[in-house]
Amino acid sequence: MTQRAFVKRREKDWKELEGIITGGRRGLKKKAAWFPQAFRELNGDLNTARSHGFDPSLIEKLNRLTLEGGQLLYGRESFSLKKVYAFIFKTFPRAVRAQWGSFAACSLIFYGLAVFTLSVCIRFPDFTFEIMSRWEASSLEAMYNPESDYYLEPREISTDADMFGYYIFNNVSIAFRNFAGGLVVGIGSLLSLAFNGIFFGAAAAHIINKGFQDTFFSFIIGHSGFELTALVLSAQAGLRLGYRFFITRGLTRGESLREAGKTSLPIIAGSTVMLVIAAAIEAFWSSRHELPSELRYGTGAFFIVALTCYFLFAGRVKAGEEREAS
Repeated sequence: MTQRAFVKRREKDWKELEGIITGGRRGLKKKAAWFPQAFRELNGDLNTARSHGFDPSLIEKLNRLTLEGGQLLYGRESFSLKKVYAFIFKTFPRAVRAQWGSFAACSLIFYGLAVFTLSVCIRFPDFTFEIMSRWEASSLEAMYNPESDYYLEPREISTDADMFGYYIFNNVSIAFRNFAGGLVVGIGSLLSLAFNGIFFGAAAAHIINKGFQDTFFSFIIGHSGFELTALVLSAQAGLRLGYRFFITRGLTRGESLREAGKTSLPIIAGSTVMLVIAAAIEAFWSSRHELPSELRYGTGAFFIVALTCYFLFAGRVKAGEEREAS
């Protein structure tokens, strides 16, 4: 076989391959069915050129196409805003709706214990100190007392940025404990969820007993929808792991846990995004004590309604699209 005949026979395919590689994954999608076979033939062409001792420049060209084509075909897809959009507005809300039963159960545990503890501690204030230390109670008083130096001192933007980082670390660490507790056959997630609900109820009751409820609720209303929902979701994801440890549905225990991980991963990832949003609101909006309480309550109510609509309606497939997908 001569080099001229070889090039004449295969050059057209090489140029087409090079065009697809230059276009990246967008170009690959247009020729998705043709590209794998063409890539295998390209590998054969490279071996042929080497075995026949063809011109080094030709071998170098085929080698480059082979390396770039392999990276395009087998490499991981790069970050894209389209994927982020699809996860936030489709994958995440669909995953939550698909597991609405366990989400409702976890919400009932958290808010039920919070309301119960709130009622008990308002009726019996000393019971608060069975749940939290007097030092923790004093810290809460200083944070929400409208006459304290802490409350009256305005915060700078740099301080808000520092608190943003702190809130992310604190919130995500709580969510991680909620989720990781599921590895202990779900008991850890359940205990963490229950403890957070009880502590939240006791803290709110103590602030109400001290008469600082306006500063407290006007502060938490802005970010609580995102933060508390995310904490419940993280516990739900952990409890599903524990549930599938016992209920394997005919699978081995390892396979059952892997399947549970696939359904829990979108939920824990989405809850992490919600906690970052909550931290941003808490640091840069909720801390603005100079803003009217009515505005802060209204904004918080808007966030809660928007979040409810998001989980109810985001990512739903229309009837025509569903038929097309089928």
